Amino acid sequence: MSSKRCMSEENLKEESSKNSGESLLETVSDAEVNSRISFEEFTDERELISHDAFGKKQMKIKVLEVSDENPVLKWKFGDRVKVTKIMVTIKHLTTQQVEEAEFDIEAIERELSEKRHYSSTNRWIPAEEIKNGYVIGSKHTRLISDASALDYIVF
Repeated sequence: MSSKRCMSEENLKEESSKNSGESLLETVSDAEVNSRISFEEFTDERELISHDAFGKKQMKIKVLEVSDENPVLKWKFGDRVKVTKIMVTIKHLTTQQVEEAEFDIEAIERELSEKRHYSSTNRWIPAEEIKNGYVIGSKHTRLISDASALDYIVF
C-alpha cells in the first residue's frame, strides 16, 4: 500500500510540475513575446558603422526625416526613400571623443549647387538599407558628400 501511495505522490508531483510549467508559459505577456527580435530583424552594429581611411574615426548616420516624394522608376530601382535630415555621430577612436551634428541635406544640396553649380548627393536610399532608423555604412558617402565638399564634415 505504501508503494502505491509513493507512486501516486510521484505522479501528482509530476502533474503539478507540468501544470506549473504550462501556467508559467501562459503568464508570459504578449508584449514580452513581441519585443523579442527575430533573426531576420536583427542588425549587427558593425553594419551601421563606417570608418575613415586611417581607422581613427567611426561614423554612424541616423535618419531623422524623409521626404514624402514618390520615387521615379520604382520598377527599376526598387523601393527607395529620399532622406532630408540626418544626425551624424563621429567617434574619435584615439581620444574616445564623440561629436554629433544634425544636417539638413536638402539645404546643403541647394547651397552647394548655388556656390559651385553642381551637387553630388544622391539622397535616394533603398529602404532595405535603413536598419532601425540608421543608414548602413556602405551608403554613408552618398549622404555626406555635399557636406564634406563644403567642409561641414571632415571624415
